[in-house]
Amino acid sequence: MSSPVSGPLLLLDGASLWFRAFHAIPEKITAPDGRPVNAVRGFTDMVAALITRHAPSRLVVCLDLEWRPPFRVALVPSYKAHRLDDSADAAPGAEQVPDTLTPQVDMIMEVLAAAGIATAGAEGLEADDVIGTLAHRERTDPVVVVSGDRDLLQVVRDEPAPPVRVFYAGRGLAKAELFGPAEVAAKYGVPQVNAGPGYADMATLRGDASDGLPGVPGIGDKSAAQLISRFGSLDALRAAVADPASDLARGVRAKLVAAEEYLTAAAPVVRVVTDAEVHLSGPDILPAAPADPDRLRALAAAYNAESPVQRLITALAARSA
Repeated sequence: MSSPVSGPLLLLDGASLWFRAFHAIPEKITAPDGRPVNAVRGFTDMVAALITRHAPSRLVVCLDLEWRPPFRVALVPSYKAHRLDDSADAAPGAEQVPDTLTPQVDMIMEVLAAAGIATAGAEGLEADDVIGTLAHRERTDPVVVVSGDRDLLQVVRDEPAPPVRVFYAGRGLAKAELFGPAEVAAKYGVPQVNAGPGYADMATLRGDASDGLPGVPGIGDKSAAQLISRFGSLDALRAAVADPASDLARGVRAKLVAAEEYLTAAAPVVRVVTDAEVHLSGPDILPAAPADPDRLRALAAAYNAESPVQRLITALAARSA
């Protein structure tokens, strides 16, 4: 679905951004009733700033309906295991989330609904998979993904059109960097021609401690990038490992042979799903004005977020002007 106002499709990694907002703004900022609203205010400001910067025609906030999908855990049991909440009163499989952030997620959802900004999720999957699917199937507008998760660099592309870029906000929006295939190739040493998939292959080899993925012992960032650059893909590298006649150093071959079972399991864990059944809360066209202005004003007052909400309203109006 395309908009009459030209501009990209902006896909926001919701949890990634509101976690960053929560940690960037002091909890002492509260609503009139005393509830912390630092994440609500920070996230709303982020959305307003992103609309102003990227001038999207469409926008979707993508959600984790399952932060630790069972299919990934079945393949690699350590996947995100270090983030499990092991407190006595935690529900089985719950993620460690600050007590004062969880209620604010519901507040954020209310603000987005009143503003008329779409959210999207896929049953049993992460926001990464929602983003992967929406970016993969888009054939109308350029796509800009906003996240603090480097894993999503795997979705960048030039072809087939339209292009997909990642606005990586791992160090906050003020220091965010826009990545396409050329930038991913330059920074991580993977082939530009398949920089997105190449990044995923490199990440599979080197592992990712933040996600509980150990990687291949003895293969770090540099050697992983060199191997993917030389062979073109993880599949081609593994084929070379299986071929006794291939020109592969004995030590590297031994490491990869020892990690064969891990590589088979980890590859689909690292790669985002691109064919998820995504459900949107409503149309993704970015509105010129809030869908329910009275409700939005009431929420702004209740959450001590009048200034961020006004900035959001101003950004919406400016985008459509």
